[in-house]
Amino acid sequence: MHLTSSEELALTGEHGYAMQKAMEILVALGDIYDADQLIPIRSTQIAGVSYKNIGDPGLEWISDLNGTVKVQSILNPAGMDRVRWRELGISEEFAAKQEAVIQAYERLGISTWCTCTPYDITSDLASFGDHLAWSESSAVAYANSVIGARTNREGGPSALAAAIVGKTPNYGYHLDENRIPTIAIRVEGRLSGADYGALGYIAGAIAKSGIPIFSLESTPSNDDRKALGAAMAASGAVALHYVEGMPPAPPVSPTSPTSQPDASNISEHITIKHREIEEVYLKNQCEPDLITIGCPHCSPRELAKLRDLLRDKTVTTEMWVFTSGAIRDRHPDLVAGIESSGAKVVCDTCMVVTPVCERYRCMMVASGKALAYVPQMCGADAVLGSLEDCVDAAVGK
Repeated sequence: MHLTSSEELALTGEHGYAMQKAMEILVALGDIYDADQLIPIRSTQIAGVSYKNIGDPGLEWISDLNGTVKVQSILNPAGMDRVRWRELGISEEFAAKQEAVIQAYERLGISTWCTCTPYDITSDLASFGDHLAWSESSAVAYANSVIGARTNREGGPSALAAAIVGKTPNYGYHLDENRIPTIAIRVEGRLSGADYGALGYIAGAIAKSGIPIFSLESTPSNDDRKALGAAMAASGAVALHYVEGMPPAPPVSPTSPTSQPDASNISEHITIKHREIEEVYLKNQCEPDLITIGCPHCSPRELAKLRDLLRDKTVTTEMWVFTSGAIRDRHPDLVAGIESSGAKVVCDTCMVVTPVCERYRCMMVASGKALAYVPQMCGADAVLGSLEDCVDAAVGK
């Protein structure tokens, strides 16, 4: 990989310890993936925030770094709600360690939003064609597939290294030739709401790390595509998908006389029947003792729908609604409307990275991503429901 003279000086330690360690990580990645150079990025989104996941070794590593990040950078969800952690059963020891993790990142100049949906907070982080270094799987899928930006699925250390340097190796999804669809998926029947998460749960296992292009009978919203991409990243390793007739389009073949997207890599054509999507709702049937919404974090539109569904109702089974602290602060009316039912709006964390969800036996979720991750990361059974199903379960219908 070609380095500029300034980059070579950084690699030898001329610009400090943190910059040197960051360059070592990026150069190693570049060598592994045969990148030709480092390219400037607009922003980073950094995983490795929950103390549940990184423990003392991760806290020690982050705390040893100094300096300031070169680009806008934000954090993935932490292991607790930073405001109401006591109420949710987080121990004093865990809370202290979690705050130390966040403060170590903050000292580097990183925004402590603690969210997997930073695009709902600001549009300044990514736009079409921007190169990024984002970590969280659903955020990566959204950036690539909905915004049309370009990012690989970074690990926490590589995203942090990119933030410190302001660059990332030029390989993978940064290149047109790696953004061409590899599998065509036709979906029978119209979809709505959690159906897109169920579709993603199926399609991710089929596509694995491929790039699907969907032919749909219904038109998904951005929230629907968020759910679709998040589920495929969890049940498979999909970081980029396309929907026919919706932007962004796949890369145009340089040899095509009609400027058509390049379909030369498509090796498989699959049909998913509507009954297969319906069957996902029947998996792991259990009686939920916790209903969780917001994996990925709820947008203001999703919070508004929940408020309307919960209006004049009383929750009798524990119900948690996850979103970012920034969205909570900007929409106090939505939070108040939801919590008037007895549901809790939980911020800065999510059900799969906080230890408090480990005490529950069965969770009802409205997310294909959560359906895949809850059994692995929380040790609980999970059952999928629509938002309406989740509300009905919470109020005892």
